[in-house]
Amino acid sequence: MTRRMIWAGCGRHAEQMLLPQLVRHDVELVGVCDVQRGAAERLARRYGAPHVATDFAELLALPGIDAAGLAVGPQQHHDLALAALRRGLHVFMEKPCGASAAQAQAIADAARAAQRTVVVGFMKRFSTANRIARNVVKSAGFGPVVGFFGEYMTAPTYFTGAVDYTPFFLHHCVHYMDLAPHFVAPVRSVTVFPHELAPGKLLLHVHFTFEGGAIGTVIMGTLQSRGTPMERLQVMGDHQRVEVDGVLEVRHHRNPSFKADDFGATLADGVDTLTWKPNLTAAANEDFKGYHALFKAFLATLDGQDCDAPLIDDGVRAMRVLEAMIAGVRAPGTAQHVAA
Repeated sequence: MTRRMIWAGCGRHAEQMLLPQLVRHDVELVGVCDVQRGAAERLARRYGAPHVATDFAELLALPGIDAAGLAVGPQQHHDLALAALRRGLHVFMEKPCGASAAQAQAIADAARAAQRTVVVGFMKRFSTANRIARNVVKSAGFGPVVGFFGEYMTAPTYFTGAVDYTPFFLHHCVHYMDLAPHFVAPVRSVTVFPHELAPGKLLLHVHFTFEGGAIGTVIMGTLQSRGTPMERLQVMGDHQRVEVDGVLEVRHHRNPSFKADDFGATLADGVDTLTWKPNLTAAANEDFKGYHALFKAFLATLDGQDCDAPLIDDGVRAMRVLEAMIAGVRAPGTAQHVAA
């Protein structure tokens, strides 16, 4: 079923990451919108969208639309999502889903009232390596998760002039406020240990407690070049752990015996380590970032399928965890309870 969509936000992220993956699906892009008309016109030409606007209301007035896509700022995500829901549209919105948990909750309430679906752009759930890892973790043979470790760094590219870490929190840190509970369980509390090397150069050790007793740590900060590997995670169980290195390689460590004194040692199914990495000679078939699979899940959800897409309620929970983390930055070493 072809879905007719409008799109707001034609910046570099939409141009390079989102729209190239969206249009691989059965989608007709009816109109695009950006405050910079030239950016909207460029993407309209590229994707054959007949309508170009600088005012989202113009696109909402078009007939026969099924859904809206949003890749704008936090406040605009809130405002435009509410307008699209009032129009009766389903919504895909990049994270964050608003500038606060309260704004995310307002979108969730509007989605329920309109009986429409809102999917949030937590694409890390859908990176091929992360999906493999989570399927292993959630399988019956893995058992309960005991611990989670993540590392997700970036450079101080958000900061010019007076330092405000809000964009770093909302656009960067929020990913792991969704990904950690996606692998483990809902977050109960957050404790933060920050270190600011210099203005704009922040390092955070964020400690989590999860429902069910698991614990976790995520290291985040603005101290590393984006030209270096930036990300890894580990999920630990009893005599098992799964590791994802750079959203590209998966290792499932199990319970092998020592092999040094065994002349007949081999690789034993069921106990030795399993690994997976993509075939980079066929890179076009891979989905490193996860956007193609995320859009597939968005569209399948509109057809009534259960695809584990990150819905607006997941966005609300992630924003509540993020707000607990931000409170922890301001009160280092003090556990912050996550609002229910």
